[in-house]
Amino acid sequence: MEIVIVGVIVLFVLVYNKTIDTHQFIADNVKYFEALREDDYNFLVYAKYGDEVNPDILFKKRVLNAGLVSLVFLFLFLDNISLLNIVLVIVVAFFIFKQPYTSLKKFYKAHLHDIDVMLPYYLKSLEILVQHYTVPVAIGKSIDDAPEIFKPGLKDMIEKINAGDSSIDPYMEFANTYPVRDSMRMMRLLYRLGIGSQEKKQERLMMFSRTVSNLQNKARETKYKERLNHMENQTMIMLCATGVGVMILIVLAMMQML
Repeated sequence: MEIVIVGVIVLFVLVYNKTIDTHQFIADNVKYFEALREDDYNFLVYAKYGDEVNPDILFKKRVLNAGLVSLVFLFLFLDNISLLNIVLVIVVAFFIFKQPYTSLKKFYKAHLHDIDVMLPYYLKSLEILVQHYTVPVAIGKSIDDAPEIFKPGLKDMIEKINAGDSSIDPYMEFANTYPVRDSMRMMRLLYRLGIGSQEKKQERLMMFSRTVSNLQNKARETKYKERLNHMENQTMIMLCATGVGVMILIVLAMMQML
């Protein structure tokens, strides 16, 4: 244990005095560490924190934390190095490295319901823009006023469209990123709005508008049910608390009479 404490102190001093430059080490080996970055990591960071947080900085912190923990465990097993201990160090370092990503993933899944409710209202604002602009231009103009969680997906979609991808793939990738009710169908309708003649655009715009309105009605019903369930739960809690309070008063009164 003394070896571990001394090793940690020495390591801290070396890092603090920049004798060991951890940031330079990561920068020199960035191509190796980048292979460990998950495909959806940047998106998940933006989805949780918005544009003000740099995913590259957070990723470097993940690598640094995993490296420091692995060094501490190496000091711990310094007097008993074996294959099993080395595997244990790797497993612990991998867990430390993956934990922030797992946390982001849980946050995103927990907020899928919020996405489901917000999507119809975003599509309604997009519908208004599509009446005056082409679909790609309308999407680009909608980004600033879109809910924060949609912005990374919208930016990725519009970048691919502007780069020359005229297929349905960017729209489907957005739908896969936000796998909520009718997202696939809505992205197909949105893609079809951008192709064909002006007459077909008007017909498809009417269909798109009707579908968005239906989704908005479902979202309102969902919000109403949630509010109603919340009120019912609060009422039940109040009734139970009142009932328990009355029972306690009755018991106390009976005890005083005895």
